Amino acid sequence: TVADINPGMLEVGSERAAKRGLGLDFVEANAEAMPFADQAFDAVTIAFGIRNVTDIPKALRDIHRVLRWGGRFYCLEFSSSEWPGFARLYDQYTLKLVPKVGAVVAQDEEAYRYLAESIKRFPPMPAFAAMVSEAGFRQVKARPILGGAVAIHSGWKI
Repeated sequence: TVADINPGMLEVGSERAAKRGLGLDFVEANAEAMPFADQAFDAVTIAFGIRNVTDIPKALRDIHRVLRWGGRFYCLEFSSSEWPGFARLYDQYTLKLVPKVGAVVAQDEEAYRYLAESIKRFPPMPAFAAMVSEAGFRQVKARPILGGAVAIHSGWKI
């Protein structure tokens, strides 16, 4: 099951899945109030999307709700680099260069400026891990990649 609030994204995903012969269900859904039964899934993943959710704690609670006991939550998301020196370069890259690249490549500087700003506003790994725990997940972990520029967050419903 693939869920997204944006019907255009679902359409693109559905077309790509059909070309690859994948039998997936595509459902328009808000992560804060998903139209799925309690304990409907063994796992829930979200990649580069949780920072765009209006009420992140509410979405995490709903993800917890739709997971079966023993279910696993994984979240891949941009974060703040922890490497000395690289953190400053990464900030400059995301805030100054990414919007300029977006202007040239996609003719949409504002969308890429939003991307950079949403990365900057997203909670640091320990704060997001605390949010995941507060939603009811246990054995919560945050695994930094590239010194924390990206992180894999995970937790169990137990």
